[in-house]
This record gives sequence, structure tokens and C-alpha cells, in this order.
Amino acid sequence: MSETLLSASARSSISLHKLGVFCGLAAAVWLGSAEAPTKLVNSGYSPFIISMGMVMGAFAARWTVPTLLKGTGFLLTDLRSKPHLIVWALLAGMLWAVANTLSIFAVRNVGLAVAFPLWNTNSLVGLFWGWLLFNELRGSGVKGWAKVLGGATAIVGGAAILAFATAHQSGTPGRATMGIVAALGAGVLYGTMYIPYRKAYISGMNPLSFVTIFTFGELGTVFVLGAFAYGGVSSLAGELHRARPMLFWPFLGGFCWVIGDLFQNFAAKYIGIGRGIPLSNTNQLWGLAWGALAFGELSVLSTSARILVLAGSAIMIAGAVSIGVAPPPALELANWEYAMNRECDRYDLNREQVDAVVKGDDPLAGQRYKRRWWEVVVVCLAVGVFVWLALGTRSQRIQVNISWMIVLMLATLVPLAVCGTMLWRRTRFS
Repeated sequence: MSETLLSASARSSISLHKLGVFCGLAAAVWLGSAEAPTKLVNSGYSPFIISMGMVMGAFAARWTVPTLLKGTGFLLTDLRSKPHLIVWALLAGMLWAVANTLSIFAVRNVGLAVAFPLWNTNSLVGLFWGWLLFNELRGSGVKGWAKVLGGATAIVGGAAILAFATAHQSGTPGRATMGIVAALGAGVLYGTMYIPYRKAYISGMNPLSFVTIFTFGELGTVFVLGAFAYGGVSSLAGELHRARPMLFWPFLGGFCWVIGDLFQNFAAKYIGIGRGIPLSNTNQLWGLAWGALAFGELSVLSTSARILVLAGSAIMIAGAVSIGVAPPPALELANWEYAMNRECDRYDLNREQVDAVVKGDDPLAGQRYKRRWWEVVVVCLAVGVFVWLALGTRSQRIQVNISWMIVLMLATLVPLAVCGTMLWRRTRFS
């Protein structure tokens, strides 16, 4: 039997739940590291420009990575079979763009180490939508509900502690308040963004196809926001030109964010948004590490404030872990299947094929697709933009601990290799 005909379960013995957990944790590392360039907002650059730079990097990554992994032939075939999901992918991109801009405002006002846990309350929002719309947690039993509700309470409590510590330590209370509001607003939008994610994956769409369309929604929305903020396209172009010496860094952050987002998408697919998103929200550990170790953010706080920040982060992480380690029992899985069948009936999808995709055994994944000449062009253009931006980059006026920055950068490569290999062996990135 050829390898292309082997089922996903035959290729690897790892369960989908374990795979989803590993994907959520790998997403945390990359999503946390990707936010480090937003510190440049404290060098005097507008949050809109930082966000625009990140989205341009994300746009390049959302075309390059799927093209390298699966090829445009697979992506187009997958999209043609589920055209109704294109609008949902665009909507998700629009929500992300607004949330990302708010998160950068939050970083400017309250710092990376504190803003991260506040906008990670999106796990509560995602948990609610997963229960309401996709039957997640229904049938999970008293024990499952206790873990989830206990985790949700911990997340809210940790966020409250962090907000209290920040508001009382800032020399400009109004600025801190606006930062907290921006971070919490970002959390609501990020959490709502997961509705299209879950809808796509219980309908059998591949995460690589989803993010390819997602990027048009995010790029278009950020462009509109930037043009509105600066009074026109020409003014926005002028600001981008003036920011040319630092654009490489948010561009790189956006590229890295997409890698984390891909892992997050696979987590949402295999263990649901109620479990996968809290796991990926342990990215606050990496946000805290970058903020404290690389940028020295916590050095300006008093000892009591640092203890509050660390305690709040630990409580939120414990809550996310409590939710993430509650595997769905058989009755809940049956309710997931009901939600999948509902989508199949609504859009006239093939139930057997969708069920196979949901279980990591996409029939399209084993087929060979002819590589096209334009795929080489896509990759070369992405590399070319990186080189062009890097050549024009100048040192920014921001204090960075280079040793810790290198350590943190190297640490991001480990989960990429481990989890990427697991995904390939178990699902062929399906």
C-alpha cells in the first residue's frame, strides 16, 4: 500500500486530543514571540503603522507558508469545494485586524507584560461561543464543567489583579485606563474571531486554506483604519515611508504570528475553541518573558506590583491549563458531530468526507498536486520583501537585552520542529 493511501491513524498513533494540545502550546510560543516587535510603539511610532507592518508580514506569510507546505493546487481545490466559507475567513481577518490594532495601543499604554494577559481574556469569549454555537462542553459532565468554570474564574480573577496592579502603578492613570480598555476590547474581538475558525473546521476546510483567505480581510481592514486615521491614502503612504527604517521588525512579527496562528488553527480544529484557545493563550508566558527579560518592563514597577503581575499571570495560566486538560468525553464528541452534521445539511456537504477531514484524514491530503511556476514567484517575492526591508533597517532607540533576545528566539524553534513533525506524521497538515 502506498503512503498516500495510508489513513491518518496508520501514519501516527498520537490521538487528536494530544495533537491539539501540542498545537495549542506551540501556538503560544510563536504568538507570544510575534508580539515583541510591538514594543517599537514606545519609540514614537503610531500603533496604526506598527499594525500595518505586522499585517504586511502576515500577508506575506499567509501566502508563502501554505504554498510551501501544500501548493496552490491543493488550496484552490479545497476552497472550490467550500466557497461559502470564504466570507467567514474574510470576516475573521477583519476582526483580527481591529483587535491587533487595539492590542498595540494597549502595549503603548500599559506595557507588553501586562497587556498580554488582559487581552487573553479572549479565551472566555471563545469558550462562550464554542458552547453556544458548536455544542462544545455539552455532555462533558460535572467534572468537565468544573474544570472549565474553574479555569474561567481563574482567568477573570487574574485579569482583575493585573488591571489593579497597572492602574495603581502608572503615573498617568488615564493612560493606563485606556490601555486596559484597549486590551480588554481586543480580547472580545479576538474571542469572537474564533467563530469563523470553528465553523470552517467542522465543515471540513483545511486551516492552510482558511488563513490564505483570512489575510485579505486583515490587510484590507488595517489599510482602511490607517487611511482613516491619517486622513487619506497619500498621508498613510507618507507615514509608512517615514517608518521605513523600522518596518522590518513588525513585518517579521507578523510573519511569525502567522506560524503561531496556524498552530492555533489546528488546535481549534482538533480540540475545539473552548480548549484550544486557552492553551494558546499561555502565550502570556512568552509575552511576560519578552517584556521582563528582553525589554526590562518589570524593572520600573515596585516589588509589590511585580508580585501582583506575576501572581495574576500565574492564576490566568492555571485557569487556561485547567480548561485545556479537560478532554471531551464521548457524549460531548457526539454533540460535536451533531454540530458538524448541521453544517453539512445547511451547505449540502458530503458528510463522510467532512467527517474524515475533521478526524485528520483528509482525502485530498494524500493526493499529489502539480507544482506551479507562480509558487516560486510567491516565495521569491516574500524573501525579496524581507531582504529589501532588512537593508533599510536602522537601529531603534529602545533598550533590549541582546543575550535574552537570542535565547528567546532560539526557544521558539523547538516547538516549531516538534509540533510541525507531529502534524505531518498524523494528518499531513490536513
